[in-house]
Amino acid sequence: MPRTRLYPLADLEDIPGTKVFTALRSREAYYLHKFCMSLMKAENREEFKADEPAYLDKFKMTAEQKQAVLDRDLTKLIELGGNMYFLVKLASTDGLSALKAVSTTSGMGVEEYTQMMLEGGRSPEGIRSIRDKN
Repeated sequence: MPRTRLYPLADLEDIPGTKVFTALRSREAYYLHKFCMSLMKAENREEFKADEPAYLDKFKMTAEQKQAVLDRDLTKLIELGGNMYFLVKLASTDGLSALKAVSTTSGMGVEEYTQMMLEGGRSPEGIRSIRDKN
């Protein structure tokens, strides 16, 4: 039986401030995620810290993904297919907590982000569509 979608996949690209982790993004970031998972081993973290570009060359990431890793630009890595559950391993390698890592992608400081989450997260009021914003 053919699969019926409840909405067009393009609608997932229309959510302001959100990158939905899709199968396509997963495929785009496969090697980025393999790199992140490698950081679970202490010896790999030490090798990475000793020569980051050389360590990254072990993985078939795009040049843009590698540069975003070097820049520690988690927001860019998400745009390039990264999933935060993998990316926090990079942040942890730098001694950052998951909370600090996630707050950097929100444009808020840790305290402001924590308070927002304690109050129930971002308000659903406001812009609900990128297309409808203009």
